Amino acid sequence: MSNPTIKEEALEYHKFPKAGKIEIRTTKSFKNKKDLSLAYTPGVAYACEEIKNNPQDAFLYTAKRNLVAVISNGTAVLGLGNIGALASKPVMEGKAVLFKEFAKVDAFDIEVNENDIDRFCEIVKAISPTFGGVNLEDIKAPECFAIEERLAEELDIPVMHDDQHGTAIITTAALINASEILNIKFEDMKIVIIGAGAAAIASANMYKELGVTNIVMFDSKGVLNKKRDDLNRYKKAFISDCQDMNEAFKDANMVLGLSKPNSFTKEHLALMSEEPIVFTLANPTPELFPEDVKSVRPNAIIATGRSDFNNQVNNVLGFPFIFRGALDVQALKINMSMKLAAANAIATLAKEPITDEIREIFGELEFGKEYIIPTPFDKRLMVEVSSAVAKSAFESGLTRVKNYNHEEYKESLRRSINI
Repeated sequence: MSNPTIKEEALEYHKFPKAGKIEIRTTKSFKNKKDLSLAYTPGVAYACEEIKNNPQDAFLYTAKRNLVAVISNGTAVLGLGNIGALASKPVMEGKAVLFKEFAKVDAFDIEVNENDIDRFCEIVKAISPTFGGVNLEDIKAPECFAIEERLAEELDIPVMHDDQHGTAIITTAALINASEILNIKFEDMKIVIIGAGAAAIASANMYKELGVTNIVMFDSKGVLNKKRDDLNRYKKAFISDCQDMNEAFKDANMVLGLSKPNSFTKEHLALMSEEPIVFTLANPTPELFPEDVKSVRPNAIIATGRSDFNNQVNNVLGFPFIFRGALDVQALKINMSMKLAAANAIATLAKEPITDEIREIFGELEFGKEYIIPTPFDKRLMVEVSSAVAKSAFESGLTRVKNYNHEEYKESLRRSINI
């Protein structure tokens, strides 16, 4: 955060030509007396009566069907930590921009000045009728687990904490393709996870769904094992018999770094398999830079969280399109099946020939160690990921929409982005 030029540019960007990054615009004609009578009194009363008689008609007559709440209390913001609700607002506005620009989803950012789990949940539940979905954002662990679980259970609209599941979905997609390239079965893999926060635990849960059984996890105090008496219930699910980091890295097939720079070393990588999967996702400075990884394991498959290296793990590959699909079938939940559908769709898209538009931006890209996940600018993500999520939701019986045609929906998505 020390670059003065970027700081000045960023502050100018946020300040001018008007403060902030989002605004509200009307979607209907509003030019004359008749428009006024339809938009407000007396015409609006008819829409209100329809919704009173049938609450599901809110999806027909209001913006609810395409509106997501981006909600945070600012307790775990980006790399900034617990900066509070108000200071988190630029990030939440930015998330709303990503929803709109990548998936044509409208979003309101809502910053809630409340850290108590019960009160936070009550606030979100109270305002939930406004929205078709809730994207929880930048809430610290372990509170984020309890908040998401409770809201997902008690609300009838999809709820997802992106800091958990966004990273989990993208790294799962990357793992699917990396394991294919290396011809390793999930059940034969040993995975080390450095970090035990929201994203780490969600990622580990998804890897278990793939069939991975040998996972060793570390938090800031060390390995999660049977000697520890300070673990919450989420960490206890990943207790292993491992005693230390050297033992964990011995012959490991993958390391997932979700911690801080130098939380593991080149010496640890030297203990891994000859062709390891190394995801160093600390941002902006990864645990180890790709050149450090390659100096020890030149055949490694490497991903980072940065845009200036190959294989960027970026949550924008997932969350806009997951909510796009969930909103379009009026999903009640986002379940594991939908998350896995998203991960598989992302993984599959990386194997497709790139478009001319992507080639102009990034040059030639071809599926392999240097390209295991698509770029965020691949417009086909909206078609493939959104339709996969919508189909999974429908097949899970979690939608209000009762008639779903998969190919027709995919074609409508293609038309919406002109491909």
